[in-house]
Amino acid sequence: MRYALLVQGSPYSDQASHSALRFAHALVSRGHHLATVFFYHDGVYNAARLSAPPQDEPHLCDAWCSLHETQGTELLVCIAAGLRRGLLNEREAARHGKTGHSLAAPFELTGLGQLIEAGLSHDRLVTFSP
Repeated sequence: MRYALLVQGSPYSDQASHSALRFAHALVSRGHHLATVFFYHDGVYNAARLSAPPQDEPHLCDAWCSLHETQGTELLVCIAAGLRRGLLNEREAARHGKTGHSLAAPFELTGLGQLIEAGLSHDRLVTFSP
């Protein structure tokens, strides 16, 4: 089965991101294909390349990046939610006159149309909210 996840919770304020990541690993271990993870609302903070959690806490940005590397999962970030929260890739930083970018690679800024597309083209879309 082909899955997409929608993550709406901040990585260190509630359980949504942790639960989504555990669910993602469970899917993969059972032979399902996790094609897309879409980050929306405060969930966009999962893509912050400058986050530095304490050593005794999981680094969720790195964990999502690892999932992308091993499974080829698309990591999509809502551009409107990201820009509101200071998450910019190099292109958006230049467009808005900012000196640096804060979006980790391989996360991609994209529109809500990609979320709609995932809902239509995948077998399941599972939402994780606070």
